[in-house]
Amino acid sequence: MRTNHEIDYRIFGEEMQCVEIELDPQETVIAEAGAFMYKDQSIQMQTVFGDGSNDSGGFMGKLMGAGKRLLTGESLFMTTYTQNGGGKARVAFASPYPGKIIPLDLQEMGGKVICQKDAFLCAAKGVSVGIEWQRKLGTGLFGGEGFIMQKLEGDGLAFVHAGGHIIERTLQPGEVLHIDTGCVVAYTKDIDFDIQMIGGIRNTIFGGEGVFFAVLRGPGKVWLQTLPISRLASRIIQYAPQTGSRREEGGLLGGLGNLLDGDGR
Repeated sequence: MRTNHEIDYRIFGEEMQCVEIELDPQETVIAEAGAFMYKDQSIQMQTVFGDGSNDSGGFMGKLMGAGKRLLTGESLFMTTYTQNGGGKARVAFASPYPGKIIPLDLQEMGGKVICQKDAFLCAAKGVSVGIEWQRKLGTGLFGGEGFIMQKLEGDGLAFVHAGGHIIERTLQPGEVLHIDTGCVVAYTKDIDFDIQMIGGIRNTIFGGEGVFFAVLRGPGKVWLQTLPISRLASRIIQYAPQTGSRREEGGLLGGLGNLLDGDGR
């Protein structure tokens, strides 16, 4: 038996997806601030501290939960959406940048999934959104996600978002997968997450892949993204015009320079 609210859903779109949640009377879904897209009239919105999973914990408990979320880069508040009418009603949440929405049934995954910061989108009420500390010094410093990641706990449905296309791998006991540190989206609780030096002077200096890669050891499931938001942001910054750095548009040499560096029009 689930202790979290049971919800139904549909995911729409390809590169810019949204998830539509269907709620029965008195069912509730929680969502990250800014993820809301649309809702039926009978669904009531309410802003709460934290994720609303510890309603009986008092004000200090809610404040502590909200403070932990702040460490993962999320806001202090979340929004709950409750169906207060009769029959079924729908509410939808949109992805923040091009990529895919991943549905996670926590009951089928041992009650806990660890994911990258900012990955959480929405979940059934009762799912706890907290922090997971990286206990290994090297993993925290060079693992690509820092010392703090998000953890989703409960037995309901949760939805996370990641960039580009999503690859899901199931690792057998002892099976090892080497991954670019920015491409790890989420993994189940039994996965061992560590880092390893790529090795080789030429690989390190000229390989263009950094000094470390993530090492994930099974058993468990792993979700990988093809386009980390950090990689997308760095490319946008690289090609964005910098004030005062461009050559004179009207000059012959300026036009030739723009052609040589790929900005000719």
